[in-house]
Amino acid sequence: MRSAAPIRLALLALAATFASGAIIDRIAVSVGNHVITSSDIEREIRVTAFLNGQPPDLSPASKRAAAERMVEQRLVRHELETSRYPVPQPAEIEPALAAFRQRYYPAEADYGRALAQYRIDDQDVRDTLLWQRTLLQFVDVRFRPAVQITSEEIRNYFDTVLAPKMRAAEPAKTFSLDDYRDQIEDILAGQREDREMDNWMREARRQTPIVYHDEALQ
Repeated sequence: MRSAAPIRLALLALAATFASGAIIDRIAVSVGNHVITSSDIEREIRVTAFLNGQPPDLSPASKRAAAERMVEQRLVRHELETSRYPVPQPAEIEPALAAFRQRYYPAEADYGRALAQYRIDDQDVRDTLLWQRTLLQFVDVRFRPAVQITSEEIRNYFDTVLAPKMRAAEPAKTFSLDDYRDQIEDILAGQREDREMDNWMREARRQTPIVYHDEALQ
């Protein structure tokens, strides 16, 4: 049974919008006491497409996928806020933004035209890059300490996954586990972190009232 609290929150927000005479931005999803609007979802799609060098896909399926990403973002943000995890500062994304612009839009005018074409602005890009960095840091701090990779797991991955691929590509070359041990450990640790994150996310969803107000997202 759906909780009535998020629905009341949505109705109050809509009433406030009507009262102010502002342009109505429809509430698409409520996550606990927070809301995600239709414009939030469209912005998420446009910024992601911009960073990936793809045209924005505003189809219902794409909007649903973006809504799911934003629900998960909201759950992580709540954990960051309540548990006081360290978060990166805005200045930390400057090198990544500079590298992106240098590669794809070395001219200031080209960057500005591309932003206008995608109907986003520079702050949208900065916010998304900062969130990506925040999420990676959260996963690393929250789940990495509990991840322990054994020598047997590293050996098994080398023997069954990595070595066969490398030998197929270069049959005459000899490959040693010691040359790839650290790389394999990082791969396995990343996989374990992803599983732990998935488990955490399922539990966070279970404990949080999530209501889809837009029927197209249900």
